[in-house]
Amino acid sequence: MELRSLLQLAYVGATTILLKRKRPLVGSIILTDKCNLACKHCAVSNITSIIYPYAQIRAEMQGLYTEGVRILFFYGGEPFLWRNQGRTLRDLVIEAKQIGFLLVNVVTNGTLQVDLPEADLVMVSLDGGKEKHNAIRGETYDRILANIEQASKENVCLYMAINQINKGDIKAVCETAVRTKNVKAVSFNFHTPYPGTEQLKLSRADKQVCADKIAQLIDAGYPILNLKSALPYIVDNTFPTPCYQCVVVENGGKWVCGRCIGIEGLCAECGFFFAAEFSLLFKGNLKVTWDLLRTYLKYI
Repeated sequence: MELRSLLQLAYVGATTILLKRKRPLVGSIILTDKCNLACKHCAVSNITSIIYPYAQIRAEMQGLYTEGVRILFFYGGEPFLWRNQGRTLRDLVIEAKQIGFLLVNVVTNGTLQVDLPEADLVMVSLDGGKEKHNAIRGETYDRILANIEQASKENVCLYMAINQINKGDIKAVCETAVRTKNVKAVSFNFHTPYPGTEQLKLSRADKQVCADKIAQLIDAGYPILNLKSALPYIVDNTFPTPCYQCVVVENGGKWVCGRCIGIEGLCAECGFFFAAEFSLLFKGNLKVTWDLLRTYLKYI
């Protein structure tokens, strides 16, 4: 991250905390729910398979920026499938930077493409070692790693959703990150049990075991983007909700914090680490604030 962007983000974050602002700082745009995979833990892909038009995406970007968002994520479905009016995902990332977003990140399954040097982070889903990942996402593990190693920039972050199938593979993903070219870090989530995927959810005891493992790996120096100080709140789901500083938009719809807020009871089972970490940050948790600064300076 450039020093100028870092200082701007620090200023916006500090004023948000000190003035207790609820205006959003982190925004996510879902470009399409179309996806080339059918993962066992996913309940939000290929519902419509619509590619949302460029004019709409552009308006959403501009609207989020005007509201105060400075950290932007592009999601799918699979965002690399997005094409409209001769434009691709790369064009959107470049435009987002031109608008003024300080961090622009993409979340992808990594099977189509990973090379996107204009993005600050390309977050590539890798859900375990080869056996467990392929059990969840089909025979894609080798293709994903090959795509990562062929990228032109070291801006990849592995992105693992921990569930009942892969909960024993946390260290395996961290070791993959260390040995794979172009990977900067790993980021974890717990599975959020959307309707139809409840069988994969973790118990509180499961979460504690996983959190303890993540904490041990952080202490051991593995490149983990998550915050050790936030893990107890994530395990017990005691972080403040909703996080007003995070918003998600899709096809004209808008959710504060995340889409799970619209499903009765699901917010209480949220496994989204970023939501918890940012929620604690903007509530002024000093330990989390220091942890975030130290971690993000190292890996972003």
